[in-house]
Amino acid sequence: MAVYTEVRFEEAAALLHELDLGDLTELQGIQGGIENTNYFVSSEREGQTLRHVLTVFERLGFEQLPFYLHLMRHLAGRGIPVPGPAANAGGEILHRIQDKPAAVVDRLRGRSELRPGVAHCEAVGAMLARMHLAGLDFEMRQDNLRGLAWWNETVPVVLPFLDQAQSRLILGELAYQNHVASSSAHKALPRGPIHADLFRDNVMFEDGELTGFFDFYFAGCDSFLFDIAVCLNDWCVRHGEPEVDGLPVPELADRFLAAYESVRPLTAAEHQLMPAMLRAGALRFWISRLWDLHLPREASMLKPHDPSHFERVLRARVPQSAAAHVLPELAPA
Repeated sequence: MAVYTEVRFEEAAALLHELDLGDLTELQGIQGGIENTNYFVSSEREGQTLRHVLTVFERLGFEQLPFYLHLMRHLAGRGIPVPGPAANAGGEILHRIQDKPAAVVDRLRGRSELRPGVAHCEAVGAMLARMHLAGLDFEMRQDNLRGLAWWNETVPVVLPFLDQAQSRLILGELAYQNHVASSSAHKALPRGPIHADLFRDNVMFEDGELTGFFDFYFAGCDSFLFDIAVCLNDWCVRHGEPEVDGLPVPELADRFLAAYESVRPLTAAEHQLMPAMLRAGALRFWISRLWDLHLPREASMLKPHDPSHFERVLRARVPQSAAAHVLPELAPA
């Protein structure tokens, strides 16, 4: 949500007119995040104030984006609270600004809950399960572009920036995850479209009620368990001083999973591989944050996330996995 592309007021106004969203009254760049250019846009139509988010995509191309936008439209049609993309008179939901792909989606009510309690975790767990079930009949398919193949490509790129202990950890964990991916248990995991980035700042609440999931631009087809693990590694861990940062909060994790399973019970393979997928989720975001920190792109308002948080999450998850005796034929990293 950094600003890489400076969108002019008249450009945004013309797009809103094309989408029959009225006259643009406000265009405000959104701070935070690192992938795309995002603006809050407000407009007036027939005396009504409309609020949307304009996204200009900086890495994803015109060939990849239909998956994300049509997935959001599909989920919204199944009753999942996600931002619906705005279409023009021809029904197109993927647009163009400065020769880059762009979209305009509904702005959700409320705010993100960065210090979640039990009720927030239960609400997210149940809605995540509903989302997984709602996506089962979505016909488009696209791999998780930040999955194992990307980890294998990116680790050698970030390795020169790591000390010896970090290098041992990241290489050992990458070998472990390649091994897990080749196992029969992993191949048995239920799959479908997943969000893959459902952190606390990608969920909205208003008056304690979950009002929506957003920022689906890391979504892809992968195991539902990986999606669950990504959530558990953000919603159900400590955030704060280094001595506690990244440590699991078992009560929050238990309540999150109980709420999820009240909608979609986990399979035997999912229970077996939960510890390994928690490690996978931590590895994925440690790699991406290392990449963003050490190989940054220029952007207004850009503030890369600290990679050390997910290094700590991973270090906390490795002993848990070893204690659970998951795939013991491969020693933990």
